[in-house]
Amino acid sequence: MFYAMTIIIEIECVAGMAITLNCELNQLKPFPILTKNILDLEQDKWDLIVLGDMFYDEDLADSLHRWLKDCFWTHKTRVLIGDPGRPQFRGHSIQHQLHKVVEYSLPEPTRQENNGLTTSTVWDFQP
Repeated sequence: MFYAMTIIIEIECVAGMAITLNCELNQLKPFPILTKNILDLEQDKWDLIVLGDMFYDEDLADSLHRWLKDCFWTHKTRVLIGDPGRPQFRGHSIQHQLHKVVEYSLPEPTRQENNGLTTSTVWDFQP
């Protein structure tokens, strides 16, 4: 029998609390949340990694890219990346290893809050 375990990794404690509150407001059992950076730790075996809007800083993007490649090649982990098309992400070398899954239009208030970004895309990472 297969049991899926879900864990949320969010290094900002306040964001972790917001995730828990969001789960409760939507009548979901809150997921376990780990509030530390795991990029320098020994990797666990993940079947799926879903991450969003993480390529806003070049050093973080480079570390994350290396870590995701290691997860993919070591454990055959599937990686889905959501990003609204920030310049740092569009200009990163990871672009050559992505395949578009779906693109969503952002609601008008979100567009205004995000300096004119109009869509967000989910990418399948395939190094």
